[in-house]
Amino acid sequence: MKIYHHPMSGHSHRVVLFASLLGLDAQLIEVDLMAGAHKKPEFLALNSFGQVPVLEDDGAVIADSNAILVYLAKVAGRSDWLPDNAADAAAVQRWLSVAAGEIAYGPAAARMITVFGADYHPQEVIKRAHVLLDRMELHLADRHWLAADHPTIADVAAYSYIARAPEGNVDLGGYSAVNRFLERIEQLPGFVPFVKTPAGLTALA
Repeated sequence: MKIYHHPMSGHSHRVVLFASLLGLDAQLIEVDLMAGAHKKPEFLALNSFGQVPVLEDDGAVIADSNAILVYLAKVAGRSDWLPDNAADAAAVQRWLSVAAGEIAYGPAAARMITVFGADYHPQEVIKRAHVLLDRMELHLADRHWLAADHPTIADVAAYSYIARAPEGNVDLGGYSAVNRFLERIEQLPGFVPFVKTPAGLTALA
């Protein structure tokens, strides 16, 4: 099993994290984004969108981080991480959609500005991030996990960019339930941290 990734990519980290939580023996292959390796023909043959991460496993090639989470849970036979019943599976899917939507266009986009120099409007994406965090804070006020009474791939998908939101000048100080949620993930056996970058609010710490 091979995971093509970049250590500063939150999308990559969620896949590396989940593989570790499952105890899978995955070979990590770093893609040099700064050198444009993700736009080279050999990588585009794996993912025509030119994005990390990509998973290669016994002839299967899976692109998109959330799709990879689903694949890994299925091949591992772990219905705890991805429930079989309709209602619980839908609850997980809801938060995978949040990870691909509100998280990507909020805290992830804010971090893209400070870490990668992305051309987003800082006030706009930071505002989006806080709208999301307010909703997550309310959701997590009386529960430990996003989609079930135990961790699922929904929690893995949400973790990386929320944990590093301060790097995009998104202050997590007022979100006690969200911070407890992050701590619970960090206490899971097999947890691997997302690389810290001295950007945004973390540069001032």
